[in-house]
Amino acid sequence: MSRPPLYRSTLPNGLRLVVQPLAGAPSVGVAVHYDVGFRSEPPGRTGFAHLFEHVMFQGSEHVGPADHFRLVQASGGTANGSTHQDYTDYYQVVPVQALERVLFLEADRMRALRITEETLRTQTAVVKEEIRQTVTDRPYGGFPWTVLPAVLYRTYPNAHNGYGTFEDLDAATVQECQAFFDTYYAPGNAVVTICGDIDPDRATDLVERHFGPVPARPVPKPTALSEPVPTRPRYATHDDPHATLAATAIGYRMPDAENRLPGYLAHMVLGEILTGRDTSRLKQRLVHASTKRTGTGTGAATPPPATDVSASCGLFGPLRARNPETFLMVATHPTTTDTERLLEVVDAELADLASAGPRERELARSRALITSATWRGFDNLVARTRALGTYELLYSAPHLVDDLGDRLAAVRAEDVAAAAASLRPRERAVLSLVPGGGNPR
Repeated sequence: MSRPPLYRSTLPNGLRLVVQPLAGAPSVGVAVHYDVGFRSEPPGRTGFAHLFEHVMFQGSEHVGPADHFRLVQASGGTANGSTHQDYTDYYQVVPVQALERVLFLEADRMRALRITEETLRTQTAVVKEEIRQTVTDRPYGGFPWTVLPAVLYRTYPNAHNGYGTFEDLDAATVQECQAFFDTYYAPGNAVVTICGDIDPDRATDLVERHFGPVPARPVPKPTALSEPVPTRPRYATHDDPHATLAATAIGYRMPDAENRLPGYLAHMVLGEILTGRDTSRLKQRLVHASTKRTGTGTGAATPPPATDVSASCGLFGPLRARNPETFLMVATHPTTTDTERLLEVVDAELADLASAGPRERELARSRALITSATWRGFDNLVARTRALGTYELLYSAPHLVDDLGDRLAAVRAEDVAAAAASLRPRERAVLSLVPGGGNPR
C-alpha cells in the first residue's frame, strides 16, 4: 500500500517542521508541539504546565485575549490544546485557505506571548473549575491517572499529579509564567506539523515566513525521568466519596518505546488480548463470569466479580510519553469483590500467556482488531496531524503514523508471551478505589 509522502526540515532557529500532503483532504491540520509537560514542572508548582496551556490562548503581541479561538472559528475551523506528561500540543483544523492565518497566530504567541496578572488569575480560576468538574466532584474523576503514578513511581517528575493542587496553582506568579515561557516555548523546543491537501513547498515557505523571525533561544536540558523498577509490589487506597462501585487499578512498567519499540507494541497487542472485546480473557473471567450458589436449591447465580475491566498502554493512550511509561489495568467491581481475587485472575491469565502464548486464532483476531483500529484512527485529520507531531517530538519518528498498523500486524505469539512474562507481580502498583469515602473491605 502506498504511503503519503513525508517532509521534514529544521529552521535556523531550531524549529522542526513536519509536512504530510494528503491529496483530496477537505481541510488542513496544523499542530504545534512543545517539549514540555507535567513531568517538566518544578516542585511546588504542580499543574503549572496545564495552567500555562490555558494562558497560551490569552493573547500575544498582535492577538487579543481569546481572539485565537475567534479567528480560527471565523475561518470555519476548530482549535484546542492539551497537556500530557512530556509535551503540550496546540492544534487546529481549518480550510486550506486559512492555513496562513493559523500559522500567523501560532507564530505570534511563540514569539511574543502576552502574560498579565489578570490573565493568570482568570485562567487559574478556570483550571480550578475544570479540576472540580472532571476530578474532585465527579465519580471516578481522574482515576487512576492522577493518583496511580504516586504509587508506581518515586521521583517527583513521574509521581506527582499533573492537574496540581489548588495551593500550587494559586501560588503561581506572572514572573514564573514568563520564565516558563522563555525556557520551554522556544522554537528549538517545538515541532510544527501541517497535514492536508497542501503543496509542501508552499507550506514550508509559509512556516519560514512566520516562524523564521522568532529568535532562537537555548533549549532546556531534558527532565531526568529514569528511576529503578520496583522490586516489591506497592499498594495504596484512594477514597472517592462520589463513586458507587469499587475499582482497582494495576500499573506496571513498560518497555521504552524509543529504544524497544517491538516490546512496546507487543504490550499493545497483549492489552487487546486481555480486554479488547467481550470474548477476551479478562472480560470472560471477570465481567461475564457467574457461579452457581450452593445450598440454596434455586440454582441462582452470583454476580460476576467485575462490571468492567480494561488494559491499555500509557496513562493517556499508547505512544504518548517517553520512558518510563505505564501498562495499565483498571477494573470496576462490587465492594464484595476482594482485590486479591482480581489479582489472582490477572496473574493466572498472564502466567498462561507467558508459558503457552496466545492461541493462534486469538492472536490473529486481536492483531486484526488493533491494526484496523489504528488505521481508522489515523484517517481522522486531527488525530493524524497530532500523532505526526507527537512521534516526531518524542521519538524522532513521524513515519510511525503510517508504519504502526503493519508493525502491530507483525507481532508474534512469542512477543506477546514475553510481554506477559514481563508483567511481574513484584514490580507492580495496586491502587484500590474505595467508594463513598469508606474503608476497604
